[in-house]
Order: sequence, then C-alpha cells, then structure tokens
Amino acid sequence: MTAATHSSLFPQVPDSADAVLDGLDPEQREVALALHGPVCVLAGAGTGKTRAITHRIAYGVRAGILQPASVLAVTFTNRAAGEMRGRLRELGAGGVQARTFHSAALRQLQYFWPKAVGGDLPRLLERKIQLVAEAAARCRIRLDRNELRDVTSEIEWAKVTQTVPADYPASVAKSVRDAPRDPAEISQIYAMYEQLKRDRSVIDFEDVLLLTVGILQDRHDIADQIRRQYQHFVVDEYQDVSPLQQRMLDLWLGDRDNLCVVGDASQTIYSFTGATPDHLLNFRTRHPNATVVKLVRDYRSTPQVVHLANGLLSQARGRAAEHRLELISQRDPGPDPAYTEYADEPAEAEGTARRIRDLIAAGVPAGEIAVLYRVNAQSEVYEQALSDAGVPYQLRGAERFFERQEVREAGVALRGAARAGGNDPLLDDAEDLPAQVRAVLSTKGWTTEPPAGSGAVRDRWESLAALVRLAQDFARAKPGATLSDLVAELDERAAAQHAPTVQGVTLASLHAAKGLEWDAVFLVGLTEGMMPITYAKTDEQVEEERRLLYVGVTRARLHLSLSWALSRSPGGRASRRPTRFLKGLRPGSGSLGAAGAGGGGSVERGGGGRRKRRGPVLCRVCGSTLTEAGEMKLMRCEDCPSDMDEALYERLREWRSDQAKELGQPAYCVFTDKTLMAIAECVPSTDGELAGISGVGARKLDRFGADVLAICAGEEPGGDDESA
Repeated sequence: MTAATHSSLFPQVPDSADAVLDGLDPEQREVALALHGPVCVLAGAGTGKTRAITHRIAYGVRAGILQPASVLAVTFTNRAAGEMRGRLRELGAGGVQARTFHSAALRQLQYFWPKAVGGDLPRLLERKIQLVAEAAARCRIRLDRNELRDVTSEIEWAKVTQTVPADYPASVAKSVRDAPRDPAEISQIYAMYEQLKRDRSVIDFEDVLLLTVGILQDRHDIADQIRRQYQHFVVDEYQDVSPLQQRMLDLWLGDRDNLCVVGDASQTIYSFTGATPDHLLNFRTRHPNATVVKLVRDYRSTPQVVHLANGLLSQARGRAAEHRLELISQRDPGPDPAYTEYADEPAEAEGTARRIRDLIAAGVPAGEIAVLYRVNAQSEVYEQALSDAGVPYQLRGAERFFERQEVREAGVALRGAARAGGNDPLLDDAEDLPAQVRAVLSTKGWTTEPPAGSGAVRDRWESLAALVRLAQDFARAKPGATLSDLVAELDERAAAQHAPTVQGVTLASLHAAKGLEWDAVFLVGLTEGMMPITYAKTDEQVEEERRLLYVGVTRARLHLSLSWALSRSPGGRASRRPTRFLKGLRPGSGSLGAAGAGGGGSVERGGGGRRKRRGPVLCRVCGSTLTEAGEMKLMRCEDCPSDMDEALYERLREWRSDQAKELGQPAYCVFTDKTLMAIAECVPSTDGELAGISGVGARKLDRFGADVLAICAGEEPGGDDESA
C-alpha cells in the first residue's frame, strides 16, 4: 500500500465509508479507525499525516459516527486549512470546519461579543508595527527599522505566552531569551502599545485569542454553547501550539476527551513565537488511556534523502530528540545528496542557478524546484542568478492566489462568459473548454508566450497561466465539463484556498518551507553563523537550528543539493566553515563517514574554474569593496554617481528586446537590466572588458558578445566580420 503524493487533481468521491479507507497503509488505517477518546499521532515528515487525519474525519462522517458540523479541525496556516477543506470535500465530508486557531477564535469572538461584552467588536488591527513605532516614540525610545520589527515580535511572543508588560523582564530572564533591547525598555513600549490600543478601540491578532479565552473562562453559558456545537477536535502540527492556544483548546474541550492531535517533535521550529513541543510530548501523561500511533513510512523522499534526514537527528540532543522518529523510505532509490563548496556567495548562487537550469532541461518542472535559505536577506543574489540564467522564479510568502487582483478579474470575466454562453463572440472559435478559457483570459493579459522581465507583469501572466493549466487539467478529468462547471470549481477552490500551482522555482526561507515539498531542493548558505544562526546561543536554540535543517532536507522528494561558500564576496578571505550539523554526514567530514549516515558521493568544489576575478570587487567610482549582489553587477555603489550613456542603454534595450523575441524567451534571459546598465556605464571595447562585467559569462559572451561590442562602438549589430 502507498500514500501517493501525486494523486489526480480531480479524484472521484469514494462511494462508501469503507472506500474512504482504500489505499491507506496499516498505521494510517489505524488512525482512521480510532474515532473515540484521545488519539495521539506521531507522524514523521512525508508519512502522510494529512492524508491519515482527513481520511479519519471523512470515514467518521461517511460512516455516520461523526456529524460534519460537530467536528472542528484546527491547523496553523490558512494554506494548510484550505488544503484540508479541499481534501475533505473530495472525500465527501465537505461540511467539516477546518480553520486556523485564529480564524476559529475570531469567528466565535465576533458572534459572542455582543452577548458577552455588548456593542460592536473593536476593529482588528491589520499591522501592529506602526502602533509599536508610535508607542516607542511616546516613550522617547528611538528604534531603527530592524529594532522596530524585533520589538514587535517580542510583544507578540509576550502575548502568546500570556506575559503582561510588567512581567516581561522576568519572563525574558527565565526563558534565556535574547531581547533585542533592554527588557525594561521593551516592557515600557509594550505597556504604551496596549494603552494606545485601548484608547483607539482596536485589537491585534493575539488579542483575538486572549479575548476569546477570557470570554470562555468567564461565561460558562457561552463555553457550554460552543461545546454543544463541537464534539470532536483534531489539531494538526500539535508540536507548534503555544500556551495560549493550548488554553483555548482546553476550554473548547471542557471535561471531554474526543481529541486527536498530530505532530512531530523533530519539526518544532517556531519556539521564537511561543510554540513548544511540551504539549505533544506530555500528551500521554495527560491522557494515560490515549491511543498512540506512529507514522514512519516516508512516501515523499528517496532512501538517500531519508538516510541523511535520519543521520541529522541521530546526532540531536534534548527531550525532543529522545522522541525522534526513524523514517523508512517507501520509494525507489534515487541520486545521492550533492554537497558543493564554493569560493564565495555569488559563485554559489551562479552554480545553483546552473544546476537548476540543467534540471529543467532534463525535464524537472520549474515549479517542482526550490531554493531554501536561512534568512530572507539571502534571496537577492539567487533572484539575480536565476534571472541571469533565464529561469523563472517566485518568492514564497506573496499574496494568496485567489486574492490577487488579476485572479479576481479573471473570475469575473469567466463567470460573465459562462452566463452569456453561446452569445459571447469571444467563444465563437473556441472548440473546447481550455480554448474558451484561453479566449476569455486573453482579454485580461494572458498570451501564449510569457512577457519579458520578472516583475509585476510577469507575475500577472503567471497567475493567468496557472488558471489556463487548471482548465486543461479539469477538462481532462471531466471531458463533458462546461465553462459553468469550471467557474463552480474555481469558486469552491477559492472558498477552500485550494490554489493551482504557479510555475517557477520557489525561493523561500526554511521556516516558510514548512509543510511544503518539491522534487528538487537546494539548501544553500550552510555555513557556521548562518546554520546554526549566530544568535543561537543555548543548547536548545542550537538544537532547534538542527531541526530547521532537518525540515529543509525532508522537503526534497528526489534531488537534494547542499552547498556553502567559504567567503561572502569574490576575493574575500576563505574563513567560513560548513555547518557543524553536516559533520560526519557529508563525505570526508568525520568519523561517521559518508556511508555512516549521510549517503555516498563526494564534496564538489563549485564555481572556481569559471570565475575570473580573484580579488575583491571594488567600486570603480569610490574604490570601496562591494558586497551586495546588485552593486557587484554595476561594479559601483548604488549611491555613487552613474556615468551611464543613456542613449547606449536604450539601444542595448532595443537590441535585447529583438533578441528575446527571436529566441522566444523573456528579455532577462538575454541580459538583466543591471547588466545592461553596467555595459552602458563601462562601454567595453574588447571581449576581455565585456567578460569582466558581472552577468556576462562565457556562454553569453560567445552568443551575444559581437553584437554588444558593435553597439558599444556605435555600429549596427549582426554585421559581417569585416564591418564588425
């Protein structure tokens, strides 16, 4: 039996309760059949936990044991809740509530506020950072942008751990937490922030939970009403609950025990927000009669990837490590993880982009590839490198798919065309459903070829292209489907936040990658100081960094690449060391050896042979050492004056546009804007001078060098050798 990762996009609804159980492995089936009393599911990465708990709920509903309206399934992100609603709908259990803690609490707060407090619920503050800034100003405490963000995070942590302003300094000391400012100052800002909220009758995200808990504690009649409504609770990612969320869950439950929790202590990576695995680890102590099921069959990753993941945890320490799960891959063998050492960060980014381009050429879809890093600031150099390589990408954490303006506009247009039916002249020549969708969306900006560039225009096109692909999949799954059927499907997906895939390599932080998976994953920047991060001081903080790397490794299905750079910029001192977490796992790094825990293969030395510059990159205007990717492209500081030949720049842009059309590729695949700017500033006259400009590699020099040099010389590109 398998828990298939890639099921049909539009599966048939099971025709009976027993059919819901088809395809589950023995442990997943045990979860699905455990419908009474406390249940604890310890589920490793890739073991099909969402499949197990959704089939559990669906089986209970279809068998008549659970009433859909009496079940509340709680998870931590809107995406996960949307995915759960979508799966339940496909299994014939569409009436079940699947929400985040905050969504469920806000719904209850809005309903019961008039009865419990009276009047209208205070306005919900969308972003608290501006109010925190005002609170700091009133306290006469100056915060720069980074400190403001960090203090805001501290206030959030204090609230989810139910710490009031006066107790904040003592709580920080007790938790061995590094405060971004003097704890007394943060306490003062926190108190002023709360005062400003009261003065303006607003509440923040954390208040939603605090106020709901307060009402349920004080008003037993309201608590009883909620308990009559919800008889069965399911909590996903239970290792990430905060003390405040656990308190609310206890109030929802009352003295009952119809609770199913699912989690993995080895994936606890959000302790900085107040999350703690203690509730998961103590579950059997609190519920001695609980049914405990372990899911260890990994259906996501190859044995080679699983071997490295198990090896990472084998060196872990602490209470969570004592409860680690040893995964067993259910997939066929694949390639060994690749380890690559680069001279500097730009070389690492360029090497990663080349490997990604090769994977895409070999047939791996761009949407099935991810580059994962420790902090968001690392993304820029990879954005630039992927652009230079002509590889489309998307940054994780953008606006939800169905909330994008172009998607909403497309929905309105499709709905109008469906209502008009045969009377819409747009559809006259459209023979099937996909053709109808393409015809309608062509009025909103969709074209057969993607636009040049990687900005908002390209993002809009990618959204519309995702809808076109969805229509094609829908038509294949339901041959007789009409445009009205597709519109209904889109409405249901929008309600469930079940978005189609937007094609493009994903760039994301390791934290943002939690819960996701790809065919190929590149873990980059794996050096001491970044993994573990510099400010991870205590043993527990370091262990959480190890778990974070474990989460990154287990995102990969087939291809896994791990890399690090010995210096930040070209020519810099090679003083960096690869992360301690790979010691004994990567080849040649210690006593465990390659065969011991990490798999075979060897450490490659990437990028050294292709990079011509050995010294640091200096600003050609002021002489300063450049470290930022964009500045190294221009070979000057962003603030230094530009001596760019504007007319030359425009001629280069026109030439680039023609080349892109001829090649059928986006313009940035030829040269990025910053590379063209650098060319227009330097005005090279020889191959050597042109090759010295960042973004002009050997391949592009061979392909475009003669044309670019001709334009720089004021001549027409594409002439014969004599005229050139």
